[in-house]
Amino acid sequence: MAAGLRLEKTHKHPTLMLAGETLVLDLCGGLWLPEHRTLIVSDLHLEKGSSYAARSGQFLPPYDTRETLACLHEAVARHEPARVVALGDSFHDARGPERMEPGDRALVAALQEGRDWVWIAGNHDAAVNEGVGGRYADALTLGGLVLRHEPSPEPVPGEIAGHLHPCGKVAMRGRAVRRRCFVTDGTRLLMPAFGAYAGGLNVRDKAIEGLFPKGFTAHLLGDGRVFAIGRAQLARD
Repeated sequence: MAAGLRLEKTHKHPTLMLAGETLVLDLCGGLWLPEHRTLIVSDLHLEKGSSYAARSGQFLPPYDTRETLACLHEAVARHEPARVVALGDSFHDARGPERMEPGDRALVAALQEGRDWVWIAGNHDAAVNEGVGGRYADALTLGGLVLRHEPSPEPVPGEIAGHLHPCGKVAMRGRAVRRRCFVTDGTRLLMPAFGAYAGGLNVRDKAIEGLFPKGFTAHLLGDGRVFAIGRAQLARD
């Protein structure tokens, strides 16, 4: 993906500073806060496949929850966090927990065991407040960081948010590559969607560009590395 581009230095898990806090951008799409022993993931959208079936009769392969939880399990096993924060839209709708297979529910319980697990309310799952373990909050403050689902209209130093499912597109030599990404301007950070069936919004869309009026860097989740690419090198859809 880097061929023909002037990229910033790339790493498997690059480290940034935000509001005086150390952030590690994990290739899985999660965010690791080593000083707080906290793993942050956003927009899991568990049970999205079953939601489509229940609402419209449109049947998608019913493996999105299992795949998403498997990726989360890998990240938890690797970091061994004391706390996990799911940054909203963890379920695709409020009845998602009811539709979970027993094995998937058991995996969530196993992931929660022995650690603080925080579900931040999102716009899809604000009505979910029981039955899936952990604790619930509208937002969470950790040191200089403010964790919430939807980004504030005006810049908030140290804000980490999800909701918009950012993706960066790179066009070169007649080909285009589109990947999920972190987005930051050094003041706030937007998380990629973690869920297997979660879609993506191009970072050059006004809904994302408007949050970063002075420009931004997108950290694209590539093959084995995270690629830091400036706004000017990113293509629109």
